[in-house]
Amino acid sequence: MNAKKEKLQGPAALKMASESNELFVGKGKKVVHLNLKKEPASNEEILKLMLGPTGNLRAPTLRVGKKLVVGFNEEMYQGLFG
Repeated sequence: MNAKKEKLQGPAALKMASESNELFVGKGKKVVHLNLKKEPASNEEILKLMLGPTGNLRAPTLRVGKKLVVGFNEEMYQGLFG
């Protein structure tokens, strides 16, 4: 999917999160990890992490198995994929 052509907003972001066991969000130097199966988060909390100021899904967003990775943080990527 090309996010420049097809914008994902709240309902689509929540659907992606509901299909995932874990959510990893990188914002600058900060990394947030939620285990969505063991400690479900509120829709409001999930949207706050996943959406940017425009209300669209933050980029990059990757789904790897049951992990959902949103945003970029080099250490987070190395830990998950390195």
